[in-house]
Amino acid sequence: MDAKVHRWVQRHGWDRAVEHYDDTWRDQLRPAHTAVLAAAALTPGDEVIEVACGTGMVTLPVAAAVGPTGRVVATDISGKMVTDTAQRAGELGYGHVTTVRTDAESLGADIGSEPAFDVALCALGLMYVPDPPLAVRAMADLLRPGGRFVAAVWGARRSCGWASIFPIIDSRVDSDVCPLFFALGAPGRLAAVAAEAGLADIVEQRITCHLEYPDADAAVRAAFLGGPVALAWSRFDEATRAEAAAEYLASIEPFRHGTGYRVPGEFLIVAARRDTAEGDHATDLTDLHNNQQQGAMQ
Repeated sequence: MDAKVHRWVQRHGWDRAVEHYDDTWRDQLRPAHTAVLAAAALTPGDEVIEVACGTGMVTLPVAAAVGPTGRVVATDISGKMVTDTAQRAGELGYGHVTTVRTDAESLGADIGSEPAFDVALCALGLMYVPDPPLAVRAMADLLRPGGRFVAAVWGARRSCGWASIFPIIDSRVDSDVCPLFFALGAPGRLAAVAAEAGLADIVEQRITCHLEYPDADAAVRAAFLGGPVALAWSRFDEATRAEAAAEYLASIEPFRHGTGYRVPGEFLIVAARRDTAEGDHATDLTDLHNNQQQGAMQ
């Protein structure tokens, strides 16, 4: 898909999803968000840039951690997402939070090109970016020497029991919503991207989880209304929606737990630092590229 079209789909898709995102995904994503915050090791006064802030699930804890002497710039491709985050921050009195609607790859143009941040975060947003290496490079460039980078993505496709959602949508509309959604979750892939962006001291962590839904309606709402296929779903007629929902529920039937579902999932967290001296990389790029190639074959 053309990158411009892809960004348009993401922007308007997440504008559609904002109303349902927080209540359908907050609990499900908590293990990843907790891991991101722990790896970030925030301290009062830190200045933080966050990419793909969504409804502020990470932004607001970050703002609390850095306190009023710190600074948080939260960005998202969706205008409605950044508006939602700004409203939540305002309600909590977090005047040190600023929100900006921008593409992940355009941070330098919209935020500034000077290395002005202690921490750069992206919790479960890089899967939706047309050019993840460019986005990670843009984040790394905004870090001061020694600054911390933390990103979370979904893990391997085979470890995510809900992965059928994409072919179910794509079989009904030529959307190509997330053609490479699981690519960064392959072994070594995101670490290699971080290394290529000049980051060092790279650490990977995988977290297994379960997406728990009390009933079929909750599972369908999360999959189709609160996530990346919301735009496509909005264009389906009622018959197509019923058919797609039935197919999705059939795909997660093996994970039924009583009257609800416990659908397996996996998160990948990568933490790193910006080098204090250019060229002084602690990570072996050859090993990372070998891991990347092996992961692509699995």
